Amino acid sequence: MTGADESLGPRPTHAGGVVYRRRDGVPEFLLVTARKRPQDWLLPKGHVEKDETPEETAIREVEEEAGVVAVIERFLEQVVLDLAGDRQHIRFYLMRALREGASREGRGIAWLPAESAIRKASFPQPRELLRAAVAAVTERARPR
Repeated sequence: MTGADESLGPRPTHAGGVVYRRRDGVPEFLLVTARKRPQDWLLPKGHVEKDETPEETAIREVEEEAGVVAVIERFLEQVVLDLAGDRQHIRFYLMRALREGASREGRGIAWLPAESAIRKASFPQPRELLRAAVAAVTERARPR
């Protein structure tokens, strides 16, 4: 994967992950609280730093915001959000958790089964991304 893949859309300003783990064979999905509005539950994401690929950003942001070391399984979707006059091109990846620790940013974290995570997410875009991730994880788990 390269950070300059123009087939995915404009160069992203932000990147993040839809992270899952399996507990007793059931996938659970990660949500974090927002920094400025801790009552809001979001997907971990952040600004792509200079000389950093979107993939590196997603991995770094998941670890910083949630304390989770994760590996990218595949590109999920690129979305555009306008937040307080700031247009963000955000590249999201489906990621699998490898190790869990504490959030470096003091955010709340929640691991939830698919439907609970979709309900808890505070905004439509994370809910849609979670639905896409659930479909990808479910498809991968089907016997061939």
